[in-house]
Amino acid sequence: MSIIVSSIGQGILWSILGIALFLTFRILDFPDMTVEGSFPLGAATAVTLIVHGVSPILASLVAFVAGSLAGFTTGILYTKGKIPVLLAGILVMTACLSINLRIMGSANISLLNQKTIFSNAFLQSLPRYFDMVVLGLIIIVIVTAALIWFLQTELGQAFIATGDNPQMAQAFGIRTDRMTIMGLMLSNGLIAFGGAVIAQSNGYADINMGIGIIVIALASIIIGEVIFGNLSLNERLIAVIIGSIIYRLVLLAVLQLGFSTNDLNLISSIILALAMMLPQFRKALRLDGILKKGVRPHD
Repeated sequence: MSIIVSSIGQGILWSILGIALFLTFRILDFPDMTVEGSFPLGAATAVTLIVHGVSPILASLVAFVAGSLAGFTTGILYTKGKIPVLLAGILVMTACLSINLRIMGSANISLLNQKTIFSNAFLQSLPRYFDMVVLGLIIIVIVTAALIWFLQTELGQAFIATGDNPQMAQAFGIRTDRMTIMGLMLSNGLIAFGGAVIAQSNGYADINMGIGIIVIALASIIIGEVIFGNLSLNERLIAVIIGSIIYRLVLLAVLQLGFSTNDLNLISSIILALAMMLPQFRKALRLDGILKKGVRPHD
């Protein structure tokens, strides 16, 4: 039972990344590779500050700012420097590797005997792993509610319009470059904040913890969309959270079959690929069923 609770807690915490990537990947239509740099950047920033005596909450907020700066850099390279989307993200992601080493001073830092956001007396009184579930729910409710409110504002609608049709958005006087930069800052800020929270949950920050992050975040988005189908924008944000939890439970089930934790990135890629191909499987099965009945597909 404790393993299932742990997986649910992890799913809730990691859903922060799914929601953050949803802003760029789905709403802004921007395949942002910066996330694999901003995630460990947030973890490195928060953990280093905590080790130096800074409040865990303040350290997590500073991590958000650090991630926003990474997103801002990607946005400037793309909008002003006219560097292709993927390359702009890869450049910043690569730069973050050196920056993270500068921040931490080593390849990893432990939070052993350090206070974290999970050190709260109430959270400590809960059964094992329930602290992740409770704190994760508090954080994700605040983040989701704030984003739903933001997307309904005039600025949020301009942001959505930029992703839907940049040319038409420009025709209505929307400064699409600014919207793109803002979206990248918000997304990578949340990614870094998620990195800070997850690093405190794990008890350490590592220079390599960003590898494969984009696959995990995409899995949350795709699984939520595949399971729930057509939804409103607000409902899709909630679907991402549920998708993240389901992904973690599927991962747990696969590991229980005897696979090694060294295979996590491989398993994550396979799960994401299958989730993305599921609609095609459904279409093929539906077509096969029609043909078996002797009815042509267009009838």
